[in-house]
Amino acid sequence: MKKNDLIKRCLVFDDALETYPFTDKSYGELAVLRHRSNGKWFGLVFHLEGKLYINLKCNPVDSAILRDEYKFITPGWHMNKVHWITIDVNKSPKDLLDALIETSFNLTARKTKTK
Repeated sequence: MKKNDLIKRCLVFDDALETYPFTDKSYGELAVLRHRSNGKWFGLVFHLEGKLYINLKCNPVDSAILRDEYKFITPGWHMNKVHWITIDVNKSPKDLLDALIETSFNLTARKTKTK
């Protein structure tokens, strides 16, 4: 999968926005996927050592299980290691990748207050 294809998979949500807030070219262009409504990140797309990766938000219990089950999922690169995971995109099954993107998007969505 190419970077643009991965970003398109992340932009299927109405509130999703692709941004490039960093000027450091050490890792290539780092695409930050965030919510338009609250500005919160739900993904970071980048190349490292010639491989395409994405960082996604994940609850801590699921994160530990996923890292144990899949070698291509590791603690979040340059992120909070408890709440973020890094996925080697081209080693991940597409259905799992899509599910993890959706989970990350939902975890970072603005919460509606209940009365």
